[in-house]
Amino acid sequence: MTRTLLGLRIASTTLAGVMTLYLAGCSKVEDPPRAPTASTTIGTEIDDSVLTTRVKAALLDNIDIKSFDLKVETRKGEVLLSGFVDNQTQIDHALAIARSVPGVVTVSNGVSLKGAPTTIGTKIDDAVITAQVKAALMADESVKSADIAAVTRDGVVQLSGFVNNQPQIDRALAVAGSIKGVVRINNEMTIKQ
Repeated sequence: MTRTLLGLRIASTTLAGVMTLYLAGCSKVEDPPRAPTASTTIGTEIDDSVLTTRVKAALLDNIDIKSFDLKVETRKGEVLLSGFVDNQTQIDHALAIARSVPGVVTVSNGVSLKGAPTTIGTKIDDAVITAQVKAALMADESVKSADIAAVTRDGVVQLSGFVNNQPQIDRALAVAGSIKGVVRINNEMTIKQ
């Protein structure tokens, strides 16, 4: 009789364990769908960093271009030039220099003309606006702020960079537009391919 009770306990314990595992497996919550992974590799990112450096160096070598006023961003060999320069000749020259760098696939022009000379006060105001725009973009969880560059001239904010989709562009524009002192926003952001 003791042997039968022991066997019955073992069988019921085993059955309880199997049922627990079965129920645990059936009640597993399905993982949410993941966003597609970026189509770039570490090698591509390194290549893009090297291209960015080469384009910046080529622009610095040219005395006719104020390359400190230009931003250079690269994704999969596509170079995006943005910023503010004094005249159209500087824009054309910067584009030609960027296109001449080996490895550059295409060059997108996001460069704007400066307009009237600015005062020290305006430069300080522009720096404050840029800082506020960057902080607001970083605080917004729906915007990948690391992908977006911001620069301001006379209250005109220029946003550039390679982003994931149109809603991210729309949100970045709305965030930047909400900052006090922003006169206008130039959108030079491009959707990643």
